[in-house]
Amino acid sequence: MKKRLVSVLLASTMVAGMVAGCGSTSSSTDTAATEAATEAAAEETTTDDAATAETEAAAEETTEAADEGKVLNIQCWNEEFKSRLEDHYPGYEKVDDTTGKIGDVTVKFHITPSDDNAYQNNLDSILPGNADAAADDKTDIFLIEADYALKYTDADADVAMKLSDLGITDADLSKQYQYTKDVVTDANGDLRGASWQACSAGLIYNRAIAKEVLGSDDPADVQEAVKDWDTFGATADTLKKAGYNITSTVNDTYRVYSNNVSEKWVSDDGKVQIDDNIKKWVDDSKKLVDAKETTTAELWSDDWSKGFFEDTPVFAYFGPAWLINFSMHADEEGSTANAGGWGLVEGPQGFYWGGTWICAATGTDNPTLVKDIILTMTTDDDVMKDIAVKDSDCVNNKDVLADLAADDSFGSAVLGGQNPYEMLAAGAEKVDMSNISIYDQGCNEEFQGAMKNYFDGNASYDEALAQFKKAIVEKYPELTTD
Repeated sequence: MKKRLVSVLLASTMVAGMVAGCGSTSSSTDTAATEAATEAAAEETTTDDAATAETEAAAEETTEAADEGKVLNIQCWNEEFKSRLEDHYPGYEKVDDTTGKIGDVTVKFHITPSDDNAYQNNLDSILPGNADAAADDKTDIFLIEADYALKYTDADADVAMKLSDLGITDADLSKQYQYTKDVVTDANGDLRGASWQACSAGLIYNRAIAKEVLGSDDPADVQEAVKDWDTFGATADTLKKAGYNITSTVNDTYRVYSNNVSEKWVSDDGKVQIDDNIKKWVDDSKKLVDAKETTTAELWSDDWSKGFFEDTPVFAYFGPAWLINFSMHADEEGSTANAGGWGLVEGPQGFYWGGTWICAATGTDNPTLVKDIILTMTTDDDVMKDIAVKDSDCVNNKDVLADLAADDSFGSAVLGGQNPYEMLAAGAEKVDMSNISIYDQGCNEEFQGAMKNYFDGNASYDEALAQFKKAIVEKYPELTTD
């Protein structure tokens, strides 16, 4: 670089001499020539410095990537994320059912089902000592759900890396919905995960029943009939007279109520508290059950899912896009979904259900690749749109959802051609996750289980409540209920 600078300066001296030798008597001409040459030299020097800096940075990044591990281990509870990587991550090559390749890195999926808390138990056994694990055994990515997210994004636990430590910025995540960030933000305000999904949800209604009983299957008209819980109850009475249940089970509505609480399940001093909106679910559900306008069937049971078919008298289910597209037997002849017989509205209250968050495990020896996977799978507009169109996911990208919502050519076959994205995008803006806690999954499950006895007439409310309190302190001995 110094040799080139000397050459430029020599050239500028020659130019000045040549100008003087041509008979110029103007000192300003000499000065201008000298200044121009000097500026050119400075500009070339700056360009050289920038080029050198870029080369050095590229070399450093290449060295870092070369020094990283050759095995990328991913912990998950099902094959959803595996299928997303296989279908949408550029350069991913499938090897077999649990293995793939990204460049010269082998990708291994370790799948532990969630049944009986097995998945969390697995994470609890491997994440705390991950940094000391052998290179090929280090967990690099693990996936979590909202119900227990805070357990693994806690700053003190330090098992999920801060995204900022990977070089992921707020600007990178600017198109994501705030609630999806809140779920994985620690007490210090640091983000420790990201999701490609925004699982806002609504009321999925049977169009044929709506036409028969309400006189219209238009979403605007149906929403008016279920716009709040009192109106929802009145419509349940109307449906019952026509021979239909408004929902398949009281458990269909539970998540809607629980997503709209004003306080956490557990107070700061460790006391279990029951929010007014949870109490309202109990009161409203008891009325529906006693009036035989719904049942107490378990979610995912045959009694619950029988309403997916055309010859069963269930008006509505509550759920997100994934329930509509993957759980309602859309590929099965004779189902309402297969006939395009469902519609979607917001319902009495906005809520969300589900979602998967990607976390970088503390101790990963593949931080560069992990960063790229998180950014590609949760922020890339083209990938997000591809996932929305091909997989019918409600993606975590405001711009992509806005584009899809405005696309008159886009419609869901299951929803009779209705475009659900405007409603789902609006719903995602309303989700509030400020009252989540690490105890949510256990409290929700035990409370619903205890209240079933009350709904079925096998216990009083106080007896069912006592059952819940007993179960919750057995599950979480550190908590109190009185």
